This record gives sequence, structure tokens and C-alpha cells, in this order.
Amino acid sequence: MRPDLFEAPDYYNLDALLTDEHKLVRDAARQWVKREVSPIIEEYSQKAKFPKQLIKGLSEIGAFGSYIPLEYGGAGLDQISYGLIMQEIERGDSGIRSTASVQSSLVMYPIWKYGNDTQRKKYLPKLASGEWMGCFGLTEPDHGSNPSGMVTNFKDKGDHYLLNGAKMWISNAPFAQVAVVWAKDENERVYGLIVERGMEGFTTPETHNKWSLRASATGELIFDNVKVPKANLLPNKSGLGAALGCLDSARFGIAWGAIGAAMDCYDTALRYSKERMQFGKPIAQFQLQQKKLAEMITEITKAQLLTWRLGVLKNEEKATSAQISMAKRNNVEMAINIAREARQILGGMGISGEYSIMRHAMNLESVITYEGTHDIHLLITGLDITGLNAFK
Repeated sequence: MRPDLFEAPDYYNLDALLTDEHKLVRDAARQWVKREVSPIIEEYSQKAKFPKQLIKGLSEIGAFGSYIPLEYGGAGLDQISYGLIMQEIERGDSGIRSTASVQSSLVMYPIWKYGNDTQRKKYLPKLASGEWMGCFGLTEPDHGSNPSGMVTNFKDKGDHYLLNGAKMWISNAPFAQVAVVWAKDENERVYGLIVERGMEGFTTPETHNKWSLRASATGELIFDNVKVPKANLLPNKSGLGAALGCLDSARFGIAWGAIGAAMDCYDTALRYSKERMQFGKPIAQFQLQQKKLAEMITEITKAQLLTWRLGVLKNEEKATSAQISMAKRNNVEMAINIAREARQILGGMGISGEYSIMRHAMNLESVITYEGTHDIHLLITGLDITGLNAFK
């Protein structure tokens, strides 16, 4: 693995829009990635293994529950700080960022927002410290883009609920102690349930043979007559909108994270193009390579402005689901296009594990699909601007 010489592009001096706290948080995450992630990530990705030793460090940089109040073990930071942490982690690897996103936005967020104080005090401190890891169960084998069709269900058995069904493509599932699972009651109403490892009938088989997010652990959640205590139902919000509210938080983090992957690909390609000599001069001097690099920095800058403004709106609690969808869709498409162009600048070396680009490109093929596919986010924007529902 080559030394991590990453220098973050900031073509429009966006640092001037950040507070001192934002920059401290971001720089701490950046240095941690350089020190702990970059030296090992290619090896773990090649082996398709999640580096569990990173969990403690992720907690220490505030990646678990950045915006969760201090009283529950969170860092008490704002939404821009959360976004910047996700940006820096995904600069290292999308799979590691996925681990943190799930923990923060899909596990801690619903317990904080939809749970009661007993649930918050029981789970959030352990999740914030990384002592417990969590996962989020929404997607099913036959219901991905249409989560309302879910068949996972629970029945009231007097002193407990009986949960049956299955979820798939679940990040963190193989090692998670806690799962926030979305299921229908006998009236077809969707609720969140906290399911703990060790409950009889609850298993989490790992998903193998992935070509993407190889350094992230993915699995299934299987519920075979699982007895869930009634105290584990999230009481403060129900309906599919509750689950989608968690996705809004996760998609916000993805919009920032994708910029990190794009920045890493751009920085690698820029550095390589200045060093690689062909026809007696560095390839950065050729017009077509400059075109690629100029378009990359333009798109990164546009995405940075988009997410910064979205972060301001999120801090003001004014960001809409449709605005978050636009940022997620735009920024992941931007990142995957930059990864592909950067790979071409490196030529054959672009597929080598000596560089990060091919790993980013493979990872982004998952990121462009999960938390709402590329096409679904387009239709969310379409619905928002026309008022006409293409889903029905």
C-alpha cells in the first residue's frame, strides 16, 4: 500500500464557511483515517473481511451518534459535523462509512427519536461507545424499493410479541448485538422493534461473494417465532414514515460520504498524472487529462456546495426528504463517474490494489443502489416538483 498523501481539494475555499469546531472534528477524522484505515484497508478489502479493530477508533472520532445528545453518550455535534465525519471515513472506504452510518442514522437515530427514555438509556451509551454494534432491518428478499410491501410481521401474544420474517442486505448484521427491525402488526401498521442477539429464533447469516463493500460485513436477519419483549417496541412513532425518517438521516450522511470517495479518486489521479511520464512529459500536461481533472474538481466543488447548504438546512430542521434525495443521488453519481475517469487516468495501474480507485469504484456501485436506488431518488424529485406520484 502506498503512503497516504491525500490533500483535500477546496477549490471555492469552503473552509471559510465552516466553524472552528467543524474543522477540528473533520481534521481529527482525517488524521485517524490516514493513520488507522489507509494502511490496512486494501488488505481487508482483498480478504473480504471487516476490520473490527476500527470500531473503537470510530467511536473516539464521534462517528457513532455524532448528533446524539451527550446525556446518551453521543458527541452532541451538529449535522455538518456529522457529514464531515462521514466524508472523511468514506475517503478511506465506503464500507467503513457504511458501518458508521448504520450505527448512527439507522440504529441510534430511531432509538433516540422514536424510543422512550428507558430505551435511550439502555442502548444509546453502549452503541455510542462501540461496545454494542447495531443493524437496521427494512429491506426484504422481495421488497426493496417498495418497503410498504414487507411481509415481516409480529403478533401480540399477551406478555410479548412473536416476530416472523426475514431481511436481507443488512450492513453489520453478522456481528450486531442489536437490530432495529421494521415489521407489520396484525393491523398492517409498521412499527420498529429492538431485537437483541441471543433471542431464540433470531439468526444473522453472513452474505458472501460480494464484489463491492468487501470490507463491510453484510448479512441477513432471520426471525423464526422470535419472542420480543413488549418493552422493545419503539413507541413514539409508527408507520412507514418512521423507517423512512431514519433513511433521511442515512442518506444525508451518504451525500457527504460520497464526496470523500470522489476526493480520494481525484487526489490520486491528480498526483499520478503529474508523476507519470509519457511522450517526454507528464500526462497532466495533455489536454484530455486536464479535461478529466478539471471536470472532476468542478463536480466535487458543486457537490460540496450542495451538501454544505443541505447541512445548514438540516441544522435548522428545514431540510426536506426530497432535498436529501437530490443530494444523495447527485453526489453518488458524481463520485462514481469520477472514480471511472480517475481509473482511466491511471491506465492499467488503476485496477491495482496499490491504489484506492478501483476499490472506490466497486464500493460506489453499492452506494448508488442502497438507501434508495438512483432511479427511485429521481422519482422522489419528480414527485416533489410535479405533485404527481409515479409510484402508483
